[in-house]
Amino acid sequence: MVENFHLYATLAIIAGTILLYALDRFPVESISLGTITLLLVLFGTFPFTPEGGDTVSVEALLSGFASPALITVLALLIVGKGLFATDALEGVTNRIGRIYGGNPRLSIAIILVVAGVTSAFLNNTPVVVIFIPVLTSLAARFRLPAYQIFMPLSFITILGGMTTMIGSSTNLIAAGMAANEGLEIGFFEITGMGMILAGIGYLYVLFVLPRILGSERSEQKSGLESSGTQFLGEIVLQSSSRFVGDSPRSGFFPNLTPMSLHAVIREGTVLLPPYDDGLSLREGDRLQMTGTRKAFMDMLAKGEISLSEPPDGTIPAAERKVGPHYHLAEAVIAPGSLFEGRTVRFSGIQQRFDVTVFGVRRKSRMARAPLAQLRFEAGDTLLIGGNEDDVMSMRGNHDLLLLEHSAESVPPRDKALIASFLFAAIVLFSATGLSPMVVNAVAGALLMIVFGCLTFQQAARAFDRQIFLLVGASIAMATALEATGGARMIAEGIIGLGGGSSAPVILALLFVGVAFLTNVLSNNAAAALFIPIALDMANRIGAPPEVFAAAVIYAANCSFATPIAYQTNLMVMGPGHYGFGDFLRAGLPLIAVITVAFSLLAPWYYGL
Repeated sequence: MVENFHLYATLAIIAGTILLYALDRFPVESISLGTITLLLVLFGTFPFTPEGGDTVSVEALLSGFASPALITVLALLIVGKGLFATDALEGVTNRIGRIYGGNPRLSIAIILVVAGVTSAFLNNTPVVVIFIPVLTSLAARFRLPAYQIFMPLSFITILGGMTTMIGSSTNLIAAGMAANEGLEIGFFEITGMGMILAGIGYLYVLFVLPRILGSERSEQKSGLESSGTQFLGEIVLQSSSRFVGDSPRSGFFPNLTPMSLHAVIREGTVLLPPYDDGLSLREGDRLQMTGTRKAFMDMLAKGEISLSEPPDGTIPAAERKVGPHYHLAEAVIAPGSLFEGRTVRFSGIQQRFDVTVFGVRRKSRMARAPLAQLRFEAGDTLLIGGNEDDVMSMRGNHDLLLLEHSAESVPPRDKALIASFLFAAIVLFSATGLSPMVVNAVAGALLMIVFGCLTFQQAARAFDRQIFLLVGASIAMATALEATGGARMIAEGIIGLGGGSSAPVILALLFVGVAFLTNVLSNNAAAALFIPIALDMANRIGAPPEVFAAAVIYAANCSFATPIAYQTNLMVMGPGHYGFGDFLRAGLPLIAVITVAFSLLAPWYYGL
């Protein structure tokens, strides 16, 4: 009777957790913490000892928080943040966009494939974060509909993530759960079948998905802004600048793209376009240009803007260097501000906050005069740069209103090679088995910080508390489910549905069950819950356990049908202007395609 009480209570807690996750009305962290609390109260207040086993202890329920799989996931998130912070992949993707610029569709397809391949070796979330701005710029440049680009990006990274063990946190969690059950899954053990399924999925995403998404959408509904917010600013050409010696073509300087040149200020003389083809830029020229915040950030990262000779004409109080501690942010001149009516050079902003004014945005037109002579007006938005502490010291100031959410560190691109090397070393050491993956990931995360690829604050922000609590709750539920016999009961139920059928039929039923659950719960939770069930099923029918574990991994990655199924789906909802129904309409057919492909090919591939 006591055993049934714990079994039914555990099933009720799991069912309630799944329902709350699916409703998406409460934060994932709150639901996960509530689930862990209920399980602790249940087994801590009413101890349970399964027949022939040890008492389910509080330590066992909390063991998920010390799981090597969880630590590996969190460490890899920090490594991915280091790659993103240094723009280690941006050069490659931008080069693809330039090479295939004559064929926009081909350019988008190649970048999507590159994203998919990258996601096989890097957690999907930072991959999507890296590629969203690249696809945004390409969509704006070629006037492509956003809704046909961003959902494919999410789907294709999920597909790529199912091909290697580090491709997705789901894979790592499933491998960790399998290891707890005595089954070790190698780095490339899921690669063969994973590549087949991913290849089939790629064909669907590249050729079928755009037609599904475009069938009921209008260009106006999902129109993408062709350009971001523009700031007027200046740069002073240095001797090392790639623009020195550049000459105009047809009166303009195309090499300055994406910046737009307004005027050249040379020895106090303002030269306006169109320019004579005999003019060439030289050291010391001030280029007055408009561009987006990202364009200015790129120029800072490349060293095109000198921090020792800032464009506002002031002299820095101390030497500055672009790096993870150096931030760009936006601030607004408040009505009645003491800075109103003052020029950029003599406003005192530089001396007071130890920051530099790189650009100004104003709703009305501004005269073609040097930036240092521009007088501030109420409502002007300033693009400022400085060390993080100096920028944040502006909080609470009533004259200059800091838009705190806009603060972003300038990528230290001189560290991109180091970040790439560290990441490659993690992949190499993990793939060859020279050292455990958790050791490689943690060491790589530490070295990212030591070598200045990112700061401790950035590493802390890379820590995902949702994953932390979700994995802890999932492993606690899996522990309780297995100890109370719930996992055995579910396995027997799925075997019963097969009606004594062969292993391929039961394997297909398992795949369908996990694929359904991963879209209403989460892929990590589905993998953690079903690995013990799958291994138990395999043992009961005498099938290879590694095949059933692989089925859980592939099915848990089929998170295509709802935006809450995976974080990357949520990330692309805004840029693509998607609704819940768009994911159902586009994702369900893909799940069906992957399920049929696995059900038909897995028996042949694994020799069942």
